[in-house]
Amino acid sequence: MSGLNRSSSAPLKNGGNPPQELLDDLCSRFVLNVPKEDQQSFERILFLVEYAHWFYEDNSVENNPSLKSFTLKEFTSLMFNSCDVLRPYVAHIDDIFKDFTSYKVKVPVTGAIILDETFERCLLVKGWKGTSWSFPRGKKNKDEEDDACAIREVLEETGFDVSKLLNKDDYIEEMFGQQRVRLYIIAGVKDDTAFAPQTKKEISEIAWHRLDELQPATDDVISRSITGLKLYMVAPFLASLRSWILAHRPLVAPRPDMPLKAMCVWKAKNTSIGNGTMAMESQPTRHIPDAHPPDTGPGKSLRNFRFDTSSIFQAMESGFSA
Repeated sequence: MSGLNRSSSAPLKNGGNPPQELLDDLCSRFVLNVPKEDQQSFERILFLVEYAHWFYEDNSVENNPSLKSFTLKEFTSLMFNSCDVLRPYVAHIDDIFKDFTSYKVKVPVTGAIILDETFERCLLVKGWKGTSWSFPRGKKNKDEEDDACAIREVLEETGFDVSKLLNKDDYIEEMFGQQRVRLYIIAGVKDDTAFAPQTKKEISEIAWHRLDELQPATDDVISRSITGLKLYMVAPFLASLRSWILAHRPLVAPRPDMPLKAMCVWKAKNTSIGNGTMAMESQPTRHIPDAHPPDTGPGKSLRNFRFDTSSIFQAMESGFSA
C-alpha cells in the first residue's frame, strides 16, 4: 500500500491485494459491460471505477478480511495497473484523477431539509467517516430531475420516503464554487418516525437537531455550531430556512416535554445487522452523474479519449474457446 502512495503507476505487490481474477471480474462488470456512452471520457470511466471500489469495499473486503482496503485513488491505480483495457493509460493516471476530482465538484447536488412537526428540529446525518453532520443529500445522476434526486438520496441515507411530502417549489438553493446545491424543505415529519440508511458504510448516525443549537459563528461550508457540532453544508442554508419557517407557521405548538438536546434516532453500532449497517448485497443502482466535464485541466490533452472494447472481448472469447 505504501508503494501506491509513493507512485500511482508503481507495480503492485502481493500480500492482501485482490487476486487478478477478482480484478478482472470488477473490470468486466463495472467498466466493460456498461453502455458505450459511459465509456466516452475518463471522467465517466472514473465514476465506473468508483462504483467498483464501493462494491470491492462493501462486499469483497467484508467477505474476505484478508484483502486490503484502499482509498479511491489507490484503487484507481490498482485497476489501471491490472486491467488490460485501462493499462495503456497508466502513465496519465495522475492527470486523469485530478480531472475527475475537478469534474465531481461541478456535479449538482440535491437533498432535503426535514423538519419536525414543531419546526424546531431538523434531521441531520453523519457520514461513515469523519465527524461532520449534514442534511441528507447527494449528487444528481445522469438525466435525473432535481426532485427525483432528492427523493432518492434521502431514501438511501435515511430510509425515509419524502416523495408524498415534497413540494417542488419549496426549496433553498446555494452555490458553492461551481457546484449548485438545492435542498427541498420537508416539513411536519413526526419525531417518532423510523429512520435507517439503505446504503452500506455511508451513514453512521441520524439525529434530530434543534435549529437554535445549529447557529454557527460563520456561514462557511464547514463550520461549528454554538455547541461545537461540526457541520458541513448546513450553515449557509440556515438564514433562508429561518425566513421560510417564519412564513409558514408551525403545524403544532412547541412541546416542552421534548429533550432540549439532539435526539439520536439511528446509530450504526446500535443495530445487530451485519457490522452496524443495513444488510444489502450491493449498492443501490447508480448511474453516471450528469455534468459537463471541465474544459481545462491537467489531462485536457486526453479530452477526446475513446477506447475500443471490442478487441478485449475478442481476446476473452478466444481464451474461452481455446
